[in-house]
Amino acid sequence: MSGTDRAAAGPRLRVQNLSIDFGGLKAVSGFSCELYQGELVGLIGPNGAGKTTVFNMLSGIYAPSEGEMEFYDLRGNIYHAEKLSPAKLNRIGIARTFQNIRLFSNLSVEDNIRIALHSGRAVNPLDVVLRLKRFRLDEERMTSRAGELLSLFKIDKKKHELARNLPYGEQRKLEIARALASGPSLLLLDEPAAGMNPQETGELMKLISFVRNEFHLTILLIEHDMRLVMGICERIMVLDYGRTIAAGRPEEIRKDPAVIKAYLGSGAAEIPGAGGQAGGL
Repeated sequence: MSGTDRAAAGPRLRVQNLSIDFGGLKAVSGFSCELYQGELVGLIGPNGAGKTTVFNMLSGIYAPSEGEMEFYDLRGNIYHAEKLSPAKLNRIGIARTFQNIRLFSNLSVEDNIRIALHSGRAVNPLDVVLRLKRFRLDEERMTSRAGELLSLFKIDKKKHELARNLPYGEQRKLEIARALASGPSLLLLDEPAAGMNPQETGELMKLISFVRNEFHLTILLIEHDMRLVMGICERIMVLDYGRTIAAGRPEEIRKDPAVIKAYLGSGAAEIPGAGGQAGGL
């Protein structure tokens, strides 16, 4: 997406000089970015660069020490997101997954999705207690929607199984499906390919692109697999020691001297793993 295209699509998130300290240690310093409707953007960097800390601030888990976040919802409302709780951010349209899978492992696959759908329920306590028609219709709607999402991720036949019993790759899919159930316009994916083999990663690449287009989402993802990042992201931002050291198109980032030095030290010509083989950094 070119600069002109981004301007035409409209903003989804604007972040200015986001910083956070932990006991005097500046974990992230002066992070800024703009995300536009429909973009698929990568956030990469060596281990400990501050990527997940950025996600924790964007999703309300951490309150930044400095900086501002403006989120634009689908109705055109603007929110000062740095002041909002995770629950409020989710209600206005920001959803995320986690580096370490956080499913309700002792609940069924279907119930994991239904829980995320509760934020959009249109019933009151009286409807629930008396099992009124509105409650029954809402239950049917939730079951139907859960089935649609599970079918999309091809795990609908396992809807009655406990989430903990799914293979690892399917647990990753379920976590993404659960995030989508809340109806976000901005989806934050924290290392979605972690623990996946090359075949699963290839399938995930197609799935993420499909989800972006099918749900008209803006997606920001953290990932160490360079094949995935370079293969699907339109723009990439690079963190090192909590600071942004580069931003641009994948072909620019792959050969950026500062990025190469951060990952590999001096002497390499480009970041490996972007030419078709899975490369984990």
